[in-house]
Amino acid sequence: MSHLGSIHTYRSEVDQIIRFGGSTRETTIRRAFSSLINAYARPRDLLLIEELDYYNPERKKRVTPDGTLKNILRLDHGFWESKDTDDDLDEEIAIKFAKGYPDSNILFEDSQRAVLWQDGRHIGDAAFTSDDALDELLTAFVSREPEEVREFKKAVETFKGDIPTIAATLRTMIVGEGKKNAAFRTRRSAFLDLCRTAINPAVTPDDVDEMLIQHILTEEIFISIFSDTQTLEENSVARELREVEATFFTGATKRETLGRIKHYYECIKAQATSIVSHREKQTFLKVIYENFYTKLSGSRNSSLARIGSPTLHRAKTPAAFV
Repeated sequence: MSHLGSIHTYRSEVDQIIRFGGSTRETTIRRAFSSLINAYARPRDLLLIEELDYYNPERKKRVTPDGTLKNILRLDHGFWESKDTDDDLDEEIAIKFAKGYPDSNILFEDSQRAVLWQDGRHIGDAAFTSDDALDELLTAFVSREPEEVREFKKAVETFKGDIPTIAATLRTMIVGEGKKNAAFRTRRSAFLDLCRTAINPAVTPDDVDEMLIQHILTEEIFISIFSDTQTLEENSVARELREVEATFFTGATKRETLGRIKHYYECIKAQATSIVSHREKQTFLKVIYENFYTKLSGSRNSSLARIGSPTLHRAKTPAAFV
C-alpha cells in the first residue's frame, strides 16, 4: 500500500519546522520522519518507539537506536537511525555497525537520503526527492517480519492448540492427587487458608486448583524472562504455590507434561535476551501474561473470574504488577 500522501505531509512538516525554528539539525527535524515511519507501520499493527535500549547478544554491546519498530508483544521488527545532513551517511553507518547496532532490519537517513540494511546486507537507497523510491524503501522496512518473530508466532499458535489439553491433563492429575496424596492435601489446604487471608476470603478449593494450574503453566515464562526465581521466593503466595506443586509435579512428570509447549518458553526466553532494563522485562512479562490469560480462559470458565486475574499476578509477578 502506497503512502505517498504521508510523504507529502512529512515534507510539509519539515518545511514548517525549518521555517519556524531555522534549524535543519537531526534532533530538530527527526520527529517528522518518525511520524512518517509510523504512518507506514500502523496498518501492520506496528509502532516506532524512540530511544529504546537494544542489547546485541552476539557483540555483547548495548546501543540506543533513534527508534525501534515494535509489535504489540514488544517484539522487535526493525530499527531506525537518523543523522545530520552534514554527516557522511555511509561513514556513520559503518560507525554504528562497529558499535553493535543490529543489521537485521535497520533504516538510516539524513533527511536527504535513506539507506536500508536487512539480514546483514545493503538492500537499497532512496533519495528524499523521489517519492516512489522512498515509498518503496519504507514499505520494505515495515514489511519485513524477522525470523524470530515468525518463530514466536508459530510457538504461540502451538501453545493455543496445546494449552486446553495440557490444562485438562493437569486438572485430572490434581483430582487424582487429592485422593491419594496426603502431602498434597495438606499443602493445598494450607495454601487455601493463606489465599483466604492474603487475597480474598471467597477463594474456594476449585479456585486453588485453577491457581495451581496457572502457576505451573506460567512459572517457566517468568523464569525465562528474568532468569532467576528470586522474586518468586520473596512472594509468600508464589512460594506456597511452589510447595504445593513440589508434592506431585516434579521430574519426569513435569518434563513430559510441559514438553509440548517447551518451544513456547524457549521463544520467550530468546526474545527476553534483547530486553535490557528490568522495567522493560516487567512490561514484557505483563504483556505475555495478558496474552496467556486470553488463551487459558478458553479452556475453562474458571471461578477465578469473580476474584480477578490479580490473584495470579500477586502470586507470580513483581510488586509493580499488583
